Amino acid sequence: MKTLTITRPDDLHLHVRNGAVLTTVIAHTARQFARAVIMPNLKPPVTTVAQALAYRDEILQAVPVGLDFTPLMTLYLTASTTLAEIQKAAECEYVHAFKLYPAGATTNSDAGVADIKAIYPLLEAMQQHDLPLLIHGEVTDDACDIFDRERVFIDTSLTDISRNFPDLRIVVEHVTTTEAVQFVQDAGDNIAATITPQHLLFNRNALLAGGIRPHHYCLPIIKRESHRLALVKAATGGNPKFFLGTDSAPHLTSLKETACGCAGCYSAHAALELYAEAFERADALDKLEAFASFYGADFYRLPRNSGTVTLQKNVWKVPAAYGEDSVSITPLKANEELGWKSL
Repeated sequence: MKTLTITRPDDLHLHVRNGAVLTTVIAHTARQFARAVIMPNLKPPVTTVAQALAYRDEILQAVPVGLDFTPLMTLYLTASTTLAEIQKAAECEYVHAFKLYPAGATTNSDAGVADIKAIYPLLEAMQQHDLPLLIHGEVTDDACDIFDRERVFIDTSLTDISRNFPDLRIVVEHVTTTEAVQFVQDAGDNIAATITPQHLLFNRNALLAGGIRPHHYCLPIIKRESHRLALVKAATGGNPKFFLGTDSAPHLTSLKETACGCAGCYSAHAALELYAEAFERADALDKLEAFASFYGADFYRLPRNSGTVTLQKNVWKVPAAYGEDSVSITPLKANEELGWKSL
């Protein structure tokens, strides 16, 4: 296959930050994706509809002229979120979900939820208003091994949430384990999951073998090869519960390459190319369109996009960095070759 043309896709999990970082990265997403679900973990976090609308305006102003892109806004769920704010979100056409971060689980999650059962009244309101809940599914107990935190969260929190709120639409974000795949497969149609390119392409050797590679460090952390294979099978298996969400997370290179580097892989520069590489390895390029363009839109009850994007077999070298010296961002696979290139 020399070219691959698919319906224009959506990125159902994306970080674009704000300020100078936003203006550096937004064009990468907007040239490939029609829409993206925007994560709210800024400083301060996006916790109200008013803040989400202001952030939406900032994103739209940063999109280069000539690119057609729609940000799908989310609110950061906290213990202080009110029932009135949930109703406002349900009534706002630009807000599409709430995001649950366990406190301390990942970047800018300090304002997250420490006691999930304490927010059950909020989850009940979301269920009543049919607002999806997007979950970073990891426990934050220091006694729990970092490679087990997703599995333990499923056992201790996610199973109870799904049981107590059977009609709540839930996206288990960036699943990384066999257990998470199995949970989503066994759950009802109201529970789905996003899968990132790095978790499809890499196992934990890519992070640790032969030296520490900070630009492969993300949360949830990359796992064993058996888990990677389970993710590939889920992504390429034609199950509409699994769809594209890059979790592209830009950080300044100086904040990644340091004694305590930030978690997050920047993949928006070549998102579709990275997914195409993973699907090609699995001999499943014919399954990429549904995974990237149909299943996520259907779950969010959005119309499927019109228009197409085309990838061509064309070896190219990923730049060492994007942005100016003051806003330098090292991308996933920097200085390495990719075999697909979007036209």
